[in-house]
Amino acid sequence: MTIDEDRELWRVKDVACVMVSCCAGAELQLRRSGDVILRELYPMKSDLYERANELRSQWQSEVGPTT
Repeated sequence: MTIDEDRELWRVKDVACVMVSCCAGAELQLRRSGDVILRELYPMKSDLYERANELRSQWQSEVGPTT
């Protein structure tokens, strides 16, 4: 039995970046109001974290400051 683990990496307004990890690797998801709007698979978590940081910068520049 495989148990997936969700971990929120960041949130900008109503969009959350979530890592879903399991034994086969890690999946990066962007979720808006519970719906998955982007899904990417990575064999290594370090690559996923790098991509998550890129997406955070892109998202913040598009939607403006979070405060």
